Amino acid sequence: LQLGEVGKKIHTARSRNDQVLVALQLYYKEALGQTRTSVKTLFDTLLDLADTHKNQLLPGYTHLQVAMPSSFGLWFSSYAELLVDDVYVLDATMRIVDQNPLGSAAGYGSSFPIDREFTTQEMGFAALKYNVVAAQLTRGKNERSIAASLSNVANTLSRFAMDICLYMSQNFGFISFPDELTTGSSIMPHKKNPDVFELIRGKCNKIQALQTEMLLITNNLPSGYHRDFQLLKENVIASFIELNDILEIFNYSIKKIKVKEIDLNDEKYQYLFTVDNINNLVVDGASFREAYKTIGEQVENGTYVPDTSKHHTHIGSIHNLGLDQIRNKFPIK
Repeated sequence: LQLGEVGKKIHTARSRNDQVLVALQLYYKEALGQTRTSVKTLFDTLLDLADTHKNQLLPGYTHLQVAMPSSFGLWFSSYAELLVDDVYVLDATMRIVDQNPLGSAAGYGSSFPIDREFTTQEMGFAALKYNVVAAQLTRGKNERSIAASLSNVANTLSRFAMDICLYMSQNFGFISFPDELTTGSSIMPHKKNPDVFELIRGKCNKIQALQTEMLLITNNLPSGYHRDFQLLKENVIASFIELNDILEIFNYSIKKIKVKEIDLNDEKYQYLFTVDNINNLVVDGASFREAYKTIGEQVENGTYVPDTSKHHTHIGSIHNLGLDQIRNKFPIK
């Protein structure tokens, strides 16, 4: 009504199919960029925490058994570097969705003499999806790629949240958070429950299910448009919103972490330095097998006394975190 005769022509050389596809891909580009920015914010926070707490040792575990010395610096920066990998996948997904499908019309192109390279440039797409059938086949493929990239971020955050829940428990007691980020029990006054991170863990696991949903909706569809594709939009859009909220909450909360001093002389940590002590013997000339046997016998007969003075020198270890190198790995855009 507002545009009159001009409005009647706006559909020329277009179909609802490629118009919706363009709108979706413009949204996906914006949403991926926002997610990337939120990941970068958390990445910077974690590296700052790693630097702040780089000299505070932390027991390392394998199989949930006390294993070798780690540090809070190593812990924080490990998840920071995992986020770099997640951004690589986000960037790969951006390259997939940053291709202009306009002009594919209902999926087989248009007989009008349109200039698709012009619309690609005007709408800010990096490339044109040249083949019109391929443009329509990106339905589902875009969403599967997006689901995979969001799942990668969610997996990193879920595992980190699990560490936090574990480390807050009385049996570990490595960290705590202010009362405003925890809840008490209705009947047990001594408890501080890590509800924020439990919810982050659960929501991130839910986001990881998105990839399976996208696959099952689209995996047996032939070329061309099908109404099944309508079912892709809701949960992909909801997952973008959810993940960006999670990243914001995670960044806010982790800044308030309270790192505790850990008494590594506690009996349960008495074997934390056995590997370092084996290595000391090797440096002094013993074979590794001989050194392993020597320390093992000391553990067995109760004569082992830990030497905690070993300094780890290689890049990426507890005494040489490589924070600048990790920071430089983050793709600059």
